[in-house]
Amino acid sequence: MPGAEPLASIGVNWKKTLNDRLTRATGYQIQRASPAQAAPAPAPAPAARRRRPAKEERLVQAPAFILSTLRSGSTLLRVLIDSHSQLHSPVELHLRNLDVTVGTKWAAASMKEIGLDDRRLEYLLWDRLLDRELGRSGKRQIVNKTPNDVFIVDRILECWPDARFIFLLRHPGAIVRSRQNLRPGLDDSVETILKYGRALEKARQEHSGLTVRYEELTADPETHTRRVCEFLGVPWEPGMIEYGQHDHGSFKAGLGDWAGKIRTGQIQPPEPPPALEEIDPALRELCVAWGYLEPSALAAASS
Repeated sequence: MPGAEPLASIGVNWKKTLNDRLTRATGYQIQRASPAQAAPAPAPAPAARRRRPAKEERLVQAPAFILSTLRSGSTLLRVLIDSHSQLHSPVELHLRNLDVTVGTKWAAASMKEIGLDDRRLEYLLWDRLLDRELGRSGKRQIVNKTPNDVFIVDRILECWPDARFIFLLRHPGAIVRSRQNLRPGLDDSVETILKYGRALEKARQEHSGLTVRYEELTADPETHTRRVCEFLGVPWEPGMIEYGQHDHGSFKAGLGDWAGKIRTGQIQPPEPPPALEEIDPALRELCVAWGYLEPSALAAASS
């Protein structure tokens, strides 16, 4: 370059000299990068991913379940809960009867390799189903209701260790009467209700939860829906009682109650409880366990 001074004549402090000349010519100055501005060090290799606890694998956290027998008012409790702006209680989903089958040995080997078997695949299906229903509702919590859930309580807790339970009771004699009125041709009502009732009582003895009585719920719905809301951690809403003002899906067999009372959209008072002589002897012990008969009355009837 014409007029340029040879590099050798700049002297030993050539970096400073070049920087001064650049500043005079351009207004810019060469600066040494600070440690913070230096190129980042290569990221370390990712550590091995830890296995996630079962709770973190679930899309739905802390689902609630209404545990009850048949014909105990569980559909009424469902629609009252579903009338809350933050709570969704869908039609009966029958988780117990949803099966997942691994069809070939190759698929079984694959599932084994990634830590899944038929039961764990079913749990993924259960969780995805509840998450789908909750997402479609636009609400925050789901309360599942299917009477035969009383037979899979341990599996529910295996799937969702944080699951919560609402135990719904009704006079066993009144339950049988209700079932016989709805299905006059059935002759297994006592046996069926006893099977459900014993499973429900076993769950009550082994697990914590909230107990609600159908008779008290229908007599004073505000008090007992307030108890349910407190248990679920949401504020009570007066509109819960007016369940007929909301869409709860179809009322038909397989989805819950379909009798005339539930279709009215209004809470109906229960019929008077059956007299002692009207209660099948096989049900009397359960009546005592649930507080519908005094032990002394049972002893007198047995003598």
